[in-house]
Amino acid sequence: MPVRITFGLGMLLLGIFGFVPAVGVLVASFTDLRGIPGLPIDFVGIQNYVDFFSPAKWADSANALKNTIIFAVASTVVQIVLALGIAVLLNRSIKGRAFYRAVVFMPTILGVTVTGLIWSLIFNVSGGPAASVLNLFGKHSAFFGDPKLALALVILVQVWMVIGISVIIFLSGLQAVPEELEEAAEIDGASSWQRFRNVTVPLLAPSITANVLLGIVNALQSYQLIYVLSGPNNRSTQVLSLLVYVQGFGGASGTTLSQSQGYAAAVSMVQFVLVAIVSLIALAILRRREAKL
Repeated sequence: MPVRITFGLGMLLLGIFGFVPAVGVLVASFTDLRGIPGLPIDFVGIQNYVDFFSPAKWADSANALKNTIIFAVASTVVQIVLALGIAVLLNRSIKGRAFYRAVVFMPTILGVTVTGLIWSLIFNVSGGPAASVLNLFGKHSAFFGDPKLALALVILVQVWMVIGISVIIFLSGLQAVPEELEEAAEIDGASSWQRFRNVTVPLLAPSITANVLLGIVNALQSYQLIYVLSGPNNRSTQVLSLLVYVQGFGGASGTTLSQSQGYAAAVSMVQFVLVAIVSLIALAILRRREAKL
């Protein structure tokens, strides 16, 4: 009985705080809601979606879509590769292992705002450590203001901030790998790389799946870090989730009259579909690979 009560309460809370707001956003996407008190709300059908794909706004929409996909794919791949390498190193019996694990996980608990401010100071063009190093070589850069560099720097900071979670997941998977299999492979003459590729990685398939899905979903929905690092109106780093925020609540250069929460809701639904499609494709590919292993 307690289990049923807990399950029922959990589903009720999920419905109240998850399903109901989602339905509300879907309904709002078919209106001209602007969030201005006293302003009438009219049903506009699919006009907001038509506007998103219209020639007048497609340049911004396509730019946000492109940046979103690049940001999600690049940050997830880099995060997985680095996290796996770090986890393998921290899984060994080395002195100070607990300390190193804490250091790797520390950025995760700092929070988005603190992380953004730290890296904004590091890449400050007026005397930050990165600018000082470049000055030694007679170089200079606008960093987050450089269209060719801004998105790459945001990906770097994103990976630094969330890699601790991936490392913990990989460490849990590595500690579940039976030592007998490693020893048997070593006796059969397998090298360290062969043991890692043919024994460790296949047994880490569930951990890899979890990390890939978490990385993709987190990256596709991330906007706070980008907002802090490069602002709301930087085309080089504009992603769909940030576009939703700017359209719904206004950016640094936004005004109340230019806001359209109905249009923002439509963009968020486009983002939802993108997240769902990418997640399902990634899950199908990873599950198929797990089955083969």
